[in-house]
Amino acid sequence: MTDRNDLAGSAPFMLNINGAAVPVNASADTPLLWALRHDVGATGTRFGCGMALCGACTVHVDGAPVRSCSTGVRTVVGKQITTIEGLTGPVADALRQAWTTVDVAQCGYCQSGQIMSAAALLAITPAPTDADIDAAMDGNVCRCGTYPRIRSAIKAAAAQLSEVRSGA
Repeated sequence: MTDRNDLAGSAPFMLNINGAAVPVNASADTPLLWALRHDVGATGTRFGCGMALCGACTVHVDGAPVRSCSTGVRTVVGKQITTIEGLTGPVADALRQAWTTVDVAQCGYCQSGQIMSAAALLAITPAPTDADIDAAMDGNVCRCGTYPRIRSAIKAAAAQLSEVRSGA
């Protein structure tokens, strides 16, 4: 982890975060997670394991889910970064409603990463199967074990989006 008090060799990077150009003064290999949390204040992106194994730090880069704890700042310059705070639109709305209706969260720590992964799935797979959901959510760890509720919420959000698309 980069020592925030010793940024020798750091440079200002201009990142596009949630639709806004944001200057980040960090070394090139600083994990995006720390730039988001410390420099931008986007604290919905969580630190979990620091090794890209748990998914708590998931954000979208150009629409694809990535683990921000293992993504260097220099690798996302010129790309669109979306955090849980900037996730908007029909998919985000449907997921948030389904998450609440199904009562997914228990402790809630992993939920922003879970929702970011689910949103990326629904953006490309409007009617996901259990196998699709399992593949997309693989690597998103929930220590509380709410996996059945997460799957139910994703299916509920997909159904809601299908109704909206069909005009029902």
